[in-house]
Amino acid sequence: MTVTRDVHETIQERIQSDPEFATALLDEAISLFLNGEPETARLVLRDLVNSTVGFEELAVTVNKPSKSLHRMLSARGNPTMDNLTKIFHVLQQKLNVNLEVHVITQT
Repeated sequence: MTVTRDVHETIQERIQSDPEFATALLDEAISLFLNGEPETARLVLRDLVNSTVGFEELAVTVNKPSKSLHRMLSARGNPTMDNLTKIFHVLQQKLNVNLEVHVITQT
């Protein structure tokens, strides 16, 4: 019999043990948003929040109920730009990174 494991549990452990992986996920979430894949981006952010700052601490920091944040970062969520900005800011602080956007011209 094959032993399986919840993918979210595996991701959480990797985020907590590998700061470079966590930073790469933040980068991926932003890229997904900018490239028209907001559903996947929200789910990646959800995993990052769960594994780093936690929804309760995030709620206090951004002054929003944790249930609202859970909804925002669900597959069908619809966070405002203000809320996304706050979430990105908190994750940047937690991961000790700065965000930069580079435009690449297509030929």
